[in-house]
Amino acid sequence: MHLTVYKDIDELSQQVADWITKFISDTLKSKDRFTIALSGGSTPKKLFSLLASEAYRDKIDWSKLHIFWGDERFVPFTDDRNNAKMAFDVLLTHVPVPEKQVHIMQTGTQPASSAAAYENILHQYFDGKKHTFDLVLLGLGDNAHTLSLFPGYEIVTEKQAWVTSFYLKQEKIFRITLTAPIVNQARRIAFLVSGGSKAASVYHVLYGEHNPGLYPAQVIQPYNDELYWFLDEAAAADIER
Repeated sequence: MHLTVYKDIDELSQQVADWITKFISDTLKSKDRFTIALSGGSTPKKLFSLLASEAYRDKIDWSKLHIFWGDERFVPFTDDRNNAKMAFDVLLTHVPVPEKQVHIMQTGTQPASSAAAYENILHQYFDGKKHTFDLVLLGLGDNAHTLSLFPGYEIVTEKQAWVTSFYLKQEKIFRITLTAPIVNQARRIAFLVSGGSKAASVYHVLYGEHNPGLYPAQVIQPYNDELYWFLDEAAAADIER
């Protein structure tokens, strides 16, 4: 595991933007595509805005990127809670990624059908490959959830399905999410975490007892150990003590 702490979300976002652009460039020296799973939330929103800016936009060969999402709320694309909408608003409408290479989780059908369709796309991309995504970006909730893997739900311990749907009772909404089996096969996984409300979760996930039912992010353990945690000082407060 690689863990780095930055002063605040601005420094974190800039350093991760540098890290991502270099990783994409290095990967495309030997491959003809780069596959990335995006996350929702406020921390990646600032990162996405940076990547779309003049300072970074021309450093990436967007024509070779293939975009996916880690999870989605089952709400229309026009709903501000939709993770894909945020990424389009802040990043994807500002960079030249071919439309056919952007794979949103569809919310115009039934949740189970949407999950099955998304898993089918992923099998088309990754079956027979050594790894799945080149990079998966993840966040962390103040209840230690990541993706839509929430405490107390069986989905946390899913062993077979790559994508699944379920009803999140706390929010009275369906969610679609990637699961640990596909994410842990990625080349690299990066957690981006900012804010003091996440400090306890960071500590428990990294250094607390192993209890994925209570701390779901603990199930993210990439098979090749390429796991990165990028934190700001507020999110790292408990581990630094």
